[in-house]
Amino acid sequence: MTSFTVETDADGIALVTWDAPGKTMNVIDMATIEELSGIVEKLAADAGVKGAVITSGKETFCAGADLTMLERLVGVFAHMQKQQGAEAAAETLFTESRKLSQLYRRIETCGKPWVAAINGTALGGGFELTLACHHRVASQNPKTRLGLPEIKVGLFPGAGGTQRVARMIPPADAMQMLLKGDQLKLDRAKAMKLIDNVVAPDDLIKTAKDWIKAGGKAKAPWDVDGFKLPGGPVYSKAGMMVFPPANAIYRRETYDNYPAARALLQVIYEGLQLPMDQALRVESRWFAKILRSPEAAAMIRTLFVSIQELNKGARRPAAVPPTKLKKIGVLGAGFMGMGISHVSAMAGLEVVVIDRDQESADKGKAALHKQISDRVAKGRVKAEERDAILARITPTADYAALKDCDLIVEAVFEDRKVKAEAFAKAKAAMGKDIVFASNTSTLPITSLAESFGEPERFIGIHFFSPVDRMMLVEIILGKNTGDKALAAALDFVRVIRKTPIVVNDSRGFYANRCVLNYIQEGHLMLLEGIPAAMIENTARMAGMPVGPLSLNDETGLDLGLRILRATEADLGKGVVPPAQMKLAEDLVEKNGRMGRKNGKGFYDYPQNAPKRLWPGLAELQPKHLSREEIDALDVEELKQRFLVTQALEAARTVEDGVITDVREADVGSILGFGFAPFSGGTLSYIDMMGTRKFVALCERLAAKHGPRFKPNKLLIDMAATDERFYQRFPPARSKEAA
Repeated sequence: MTSFTVETDADGIALVTWDAPGKTMNVIDMATIEELSGIVEKLAADAGVKGAVITSGKETFCAGADLTMLERLVGVFAHMQKQQGAEAAAETLFTESRKLSQLYRRIETCGKPWVAAINGTALGGGFELTLACHHRVASQNPKTRLGLPEIKVGLFPGAGGTQRVARMIPPADAMQMLLKGDQLKLDRAKAMKLIDNVVAPDDLIKTAKDWIKAGGKAKAPWDVDGFKLPGGPVYSKAGMMVFPPANAIYRRETYDNYPAARALLQVIYEGLQLPMDQALRVESRWFAKILRSPEAAAMIRTLFVSIQELNKGARRPAAVPPTKLKKIGVLGAGFMGMGISHVSAMAGLEVVVIDRDQESADKGKAALHKQISDRVAKGRVKAEERDAILARITPTADYAALKDCDLIVEAVFEDRKVKAEAFAKAKAAMGKDIVFASNTSTLPITSLAESFGEPERFIGIHFFSPVDRMMLVEIILGKNTGDKALAAALDFVRVIRKTPIVVNDSRGFYANRCVLNYIQEGHLMLLEGIPAAMIENTARMAGMPVGPLSLNDETGLDLGLRILRATEADLGKGVVPPAQMKLAEDLVEKNGRMGRKNGKGFYDYPQNAPKRLWPGLAELQPKHLSREEIDALDVEELKQRFLVTQALEAARTVEDGVITDVREADVGSILGFGFAPFSGGTLSYIDMMGTRKFVALCERLAAKHGPRFKPNKLLIDMAATDERFYQRFPPARSKEAA
């Protein structure tokens, strides 16, 4: 054995300790399955063993399955399908993908009681292991999370999780938990009866063993005659109050874009009508089907494999030693500056925040205090955590306070003159070798670096709003940015637990280039006479988290107008559609509508009431469609316009050399602006469709709606052989990131 140790005490209770060598967390792979299977059979056959306790030798119990194992299984399926046909390939995938489910069922039915002693977070297949045990005890730890988050990578629990959870709690609760991929704190998991007891860490193993000594049964409740489902039979009055509404909620929340979510409902619905062994077989068949869906393949690749690789430093210059970050300086105590200060202080860094005067700096910290205090009042943050975060933040107007900072991040107003003044003051006070970063969202980094005067230590670190909730950080390389600056930026992002993408300099960088196209498409649809509600709903149907008009309100209509004018000033008249410019000017300058920040944008934001579309929008539309014209609109085409305009811009950024790693385009699009997660990201959306079909779609849209949909040369070249982005630009996987 390499990952497990087994010690049997004088009472005949075996302690199985899982401690995978060379890994910070236990994960499930084929070797783990084989090793644990051998242990289960050995203990089941040993008459001297009365029961078993399984625990972890690490700080967490198990992070779940190694999804690269599932990627390889799908690769084997594709190869077998070509060599031996679809039936043989499907049978092999089914057989291999259900081995973990069969192992857990063997634990459940081996005739001896098993107890899970959960000493930290248990997710995915790790939590499914605990559910297959006959009793679950957890050690008290506020950081512990339990859950089945597979839906977030295009899958659903495939090792019995759907069937056990739906037999332990009412199906409505089970479906909500599984469809959300909730990670539960211990108190909630215990209240839901998914775990049986929470004890002090020192009592964990003893409590687990005591349950076996006290006569703990080796049968799961559903294997005992007379077991009744907690929500009643599927075909009962109670069941009919659950499953039909669940279908409606599923459609409302997913618009049928996620095959795994649909399959999850199907598996629970079918499985609860069957004995456990047959139900598990149903789960395994659906799991194998979903595993080979293009959505699951794309989501696993982007939201598991690629994110892990980027978080582990796939783009970090290997020759640069680690940056020792203890204290950072932030220029600007506004919304973004305080957001950066917040996440930095949360990560344990000392922060100096500088604004134009002490009053402004203090005002920024006070606003953050109120923001965190609101969360304290809701029970999301403890008061002592708030106080510790705020204690690390020092507001001041004195630039001399930057002298011992290890990194400076500028987040002042988006104006070259204002930034240049801040650069000069900071440079005079900061250390000579310290990296300086700008949080600009629109101004090219190369030109800002020239203003700073030492471009090799100048870099862009573009945060997304709100900083504490958005997981992506866009790192922008100027023309002369050095490796040390890149390494420092990546080290900082890693410390604050965000996901970085590295892009080359251009107007709008990567994320804003794509998302501004999305917002523009919403504007142009409005100008075509399409009702605002239809625009917003169609965008959500396409897979976007919010509609383009709502997103524009969040980012600020006044900021959008400034961007349009700056773009026109730099690139010439006509580059912005005149009607779009007029719409922005009418909203901001004639009607004073700035967006959510002043409660007036495309939407009205009344106090203590949901937002609603502004009735005056219709007056700004130069054209209005009749009811017949609205009914004749092609909803599928509207959805395509929203996704194609973003994916096409992503392809242009590859051709322009802004994006140099396809993983970053996909990860950045989902984490940065919510591009339809089921697609795996902007470039995966093209790959899933095929470049040939995508180019044909672009050409149809261009013929109907204008040259903004015209495919770029790179796409046309790739379409000639239907080449995919991940074929043409395969990511280089470093040893560290692997």
